[in-house]
Amino acid sequence: MTAATFEVVIPKPIDDPLTYEKPLPLDLLPYQFRNDKYLSIGTAFALGGNCYVTAAHVLDIGIGSPMGAPALRDASGHVYAIDKIIKFSLGQDFVVFSLTQQPPNTATLETDTKPELNETVYAVGNALGTGVIVRDGLYTSDTPEDQDGRWKWMRFSAAASPGNSGGPLLDKDGKIIGIVLMKSPNENLNYALPIDELLKAPDNLAVIDKRLTYQPTFFNDTQAGVFKQQFALPKTFDDFSTTYLKFGDAFADDQLKTLREKNADKLFPNGNGSNRLLHASADLHTFPSIIRRNSNGTWLLTSSQPNRSPLPKNGYLETSVVGGNMLLMHLRKPDDLSANQLYGDARQSMDLILKSWLLSRDIGSEKVRVTSLGEPTQQSVYNDVYRRHWQVRLWPLAYGNALVMSFSLPVPDGYVTMIQLAPAGERYPIMIDMQATCDFIDVSYGGTLAQWKDYLTNTALLPAVLSGIDLHIDYGHEFSFHSKRFSLSYMPELQKIDPGSYLELGFSYIADNTSRDHSKVTWDVTDVMAKPNANNAERFNVTRHAAPTDDLEDSFRNRWDKFKHRQPPDDSIAYSKDDMTQIGTVAGQPSDSSTVLYTTFVAAEGSVPQDAMKSKLDLLVKNLQVNEH
Repeated sequence: MTAATFEVVIPKPIDDPLTYEKPLPLDLLPYQFRNDKYLSIGTAFALGGNCYVTAAHVLDIGIGSPMGAPALRDASGHVYAIDKIIKFSLGQDFVVFSLTQQPPNTATLETDTKPELNETVYAVGNALGTGVIVRDGLYTSDTPEDQDGRWKWMRFSAAASPGNSGGPLLDKDGKIIGIVLMKSPNENLNYALPIDELLKAPDNLAVIDKRLTYQPTFFNDTQAGVFKQQFALPKTFDDFSTTYLKFGDAFADDQLKTLREKNADKLFPNGNGSNRLLHASADLHTFPSIIRRNSNGTWLLTSSQPNRSPLPKNGYLETSVVGGNMLLMHLRKPDDLSANQLYGDARQSMDLILKSWLLSRDIGSEKVRVTSLGEPTQQSVYNDVYRRHWQVRLWPLAYGNALVMSFSLPVPDGYVTMIQLAPAGERYPIMIDMQATCDFIDVSYGGTLAQWKDYLTNTALLPAVLSGIDLHIDYGHEFSFHSKRFSLSYMPELQKIDPGSYLELGFSYIADNTSRDHSKVTWDVTDVMAKPNANNAERFNVTRHAAPTDDLEDSFRNRWDKFKHRQPPDDSIAYSKDDMTQIGTVAGQPSDSSTVLYTTFVAAEGSVPQDAMKSKLDLLVKNLQVNEH
């Protein structure tokens, strides 16, 4: 029986573009694994007539893999390439294929399509890459498959390791009764597909019929659909992979489209649950938040406290995990690195991230840190719904049969980045999920005036909104901001203007009130904050506020009424808070017909007299022009 059973192997990468913190301690690995040129991923068996069988999920490891195509290896160590895929079923999890060169003297086992319950069975398979072994047990029961009960799985008690997938399940006489596929999640039993299901499946046909579930990063609801396709066989492994991925990618597109269409009245910025955020003032935060819907149906900015790690020359990396899989980052670049260098050198920017992101490779009991991924194999630019330009980069992790996928948004002080480790075969579904998530990333744009000047020279990577805004920075003399909504300027009498001064622009989502479903939403600057430097608590703000709609909670209307009547803290009276003296007012002449109001705010350290604070506030208001009402 072992002569008819083979390991399914995939070649280990020869050239590794990755750089590690130290030489890999390969001596920690077992001799056989250390010196093997192949990675053992499953089991296959001969069915006769140059036909071989394994589990579909075993062959799937090689689809889109940076490691190469899978092959079979016999007990003597000879490796045989796959020729054609002859028969395939995703739902039943099997594949039948031929080899370019048949192994000599391959034994062919008989089949038994009517095995008896409670009889002895033998699971034959690859035991975690240490060769093919045989383990016994009982054929205990049958259970319907979950989707539609179209067939029954065999359940058996013979032990099976992960590498057993695709191996034969034999009866007491050594006849094939099933294909070993998976373990039971709740009990010490394993599952096999009856061999009769494979034998009666149509020849020269790939059948895809399996229910899959998709949950996006930006939305709590799930979308379940049946991935259902057929295509003609035989095909070479490469042609099979191309066709399979084409249908798989189209299904992923359809799942995302269906989810969007089913929830069109719920997804931000649509539906009543969006109003709160559409009428909220800008939230100033250079670490990104995700716009998510809470259990009450309200869309809010959600964020977690990031971990911060220092980088050279005043740089740092802030990191948090989203949804258990995605890393969300803010990279504040070192002072000696220009924006053009950061945005134009993918390797250098990822190397900076790897100084703080603990990406490691497991070698035996050790985790060896990756210090460089080398050059990405693919680069592109993705434009989200707000016309922000994300730099998309892909790096292969051949040792893990995976990809590092990054979406990086250039911001004045560096990058906002999403990173995900994607199994090789799931590259496209994860790619489109990350693209969709871009529309739900909220972040303010902040940096020193020197960083802003440098950033603004990279015109191809600037968000479209900045093309309609004029920022003028004249060190020691004047700063000015001009947009279609409002304009302001100030001179050193209000606050110093030098390369280290800090500017942060906050953005809001502004609905077109003529569009009842909020289908027309503008992402625009609604808050300007300036500080003497990034670490100084002194600052001033000019902030836009929108009149609340009737469906919003009373807190919105109460705040709006206070604005209209210039009630504290917007009454031009200085007050103390958190060891600061603060003062604010409402610009212009608020009225009952106002739909938009602007507030101005000044904060100074320590105890500052009313006259001095009022003087600063007057300087700010004097050079503020509001162009909407």
